[in-house]
Order: sequence, then C-alpha cells, then structure tokens
Amino acid sequence: MSTKRVGGRTVLDGLRQSGSFKCLFPKARGGAMDAVLLNTAGGITGGDQFSFSGHVAANTALTLTTQTCERAYRAQPNQTGQIRNRIRVEPGARLNWLPQETILFNGSALDRRLNINLALDASLLMVEPLVFGRPAMGETLTDIRFRDRIEIRREGAPLFFDSVVLSGDLHAHLSKPFIANGAGATALTVLVAKDAERHLGPLREVLPETGGVSMIQPDVLVLRLLAVDDFTLRQTLLPVLQRLNGSDLPRCWMI
Repeated sequence: MSTKRVGGRTVLDGLRQSGSFKCLFPKARGGAMDAVLLNTAGGITGGDQFSFSGHVAANTALTLTTQTCERAYRAQPNQTGQIRNRIRVEPGARLNWLPQETILFNGSALDRRLNINLALDASLLMVEPLVFGRPAMGETLTDIRFRDRIEIRREGAPLFFDSVVLSGDLHAHLSKPFIANGAGATALTVLVAKDAERHLGPLREVLPETGGVSMIQPDVLVLRLLAVDDFTLRQTLLPVLQRLNGSDLPRCWMI
C-alpha cells in the first residue's frame, strides 16, 4: 500500500492485497491516515507466509496497527511461519508502526522480520509487544522456535538493528533471574524524531524497575519493558505510547 497528500490530508494512493492478509481503513482522524492489518486466518502456523510492503509518501502521516493480537500457533515439525514487513518513509513523513501483541503458543515456530527505511527528516514511532503464552489458560512454553529481526535504516545506513532468537524450553529460560525473572510479556519501542530526547526524563520517572529507556543517538529513543503478563504490560505501555504519539492510540487498542 502507499499514501499521498491531498488538500492537507493523507489518503490512500495504491493498494493491492491477496490471500487472508487484508488492510482496512477506519475513519480518518484529522489529517493523518490509519490502516488496520487483518489476518482473516485467525493466526499463523508453520508454512504460512505473510508479507506487507508500504510506502509513506513525503509529508504524509500513516498509522499502521492490527485489529487484534496476532497468534502464533503450534507448527508441524520442520515448518516455520514467516512474516515479512518492509516500509519506506519519505521526507517529512511520519510512520506509526503500532501492532498489538503477538502471542506465542507452545509448539509455535515463527520467523518475523521488519525493515523500515527512513528519509533524512522522516520520523517513526515503532512498538513490538510479545506475549509468552497465556498463563490464565495454564499454558507453558516448553517447545518454541521464534526468530525476530528489526532493521531501521536512515537513507539505507543502519540506524537501529535488533535480533532475538528463542528456542526450546522458553519457560525455563525466562525464569532465570538475570534473563527475565519469570516475565510473561515484553515490548520494544523505538522513537525516531527531532524532539525524542524531551521524553527521556518523564519516561524514566514512570517506568517500573523492569523497564528502561535511553538515547542511542540524539534523535533515537529506545525503550524496553518486561512485565509479568500482558495486562501488566499494557498498564505501562499504553500511556508510554500515547505520550510518544502525542495523541490517542488507534481505537483497536482500546476495544
């Protein structure tokens, strides 16, 4: 999909979709545009392949979110589900990449990649929340294969790279005191903006002991958060995202 600017508003310029991966467009809020990614298959399992390619045109503003939490279900042996997301953000444009949580189920196998290329003066707010099973349902992740790679570039040059590989008995691994101390959910947030540093102090005041935030460049803020479960994660994450976004989150997050 791609955007364009018409009369001070961001509107859809082009869209092509196929299979069970769809894109919906709620009523616009102000001059920005919201797009909701929807997996009508209800989840991802081994052998599934999903991809999204986006182009955020100059001086437009696009928020991408998901209708609900994505679910990675049990996969057959030697099969791995794949997600590939690639987005280009042009000069003066703003991208909010705000998917809701991905929930890993026992036996799941998922390989996920996100590539964002920013123009020199483009801005970005990105979050990737991850939930390790559903403890309320008695789920324990003892057999998992998860690979996640995030690449944010500025005009092709590396700006922020992050890679996570989890396999085997994840419950035992995360229970170790100096790894996650039993955390059941986590989130990574990145803000790329000229005024990013002004958020540093206020965020440090509200984050719990299981969260941290720092500036890795003058305009690049990185925040990581661990929580005992998804509910606790959201209690901290939602006000953080609202602050960094400067406005309310997409309605999907509030339903």
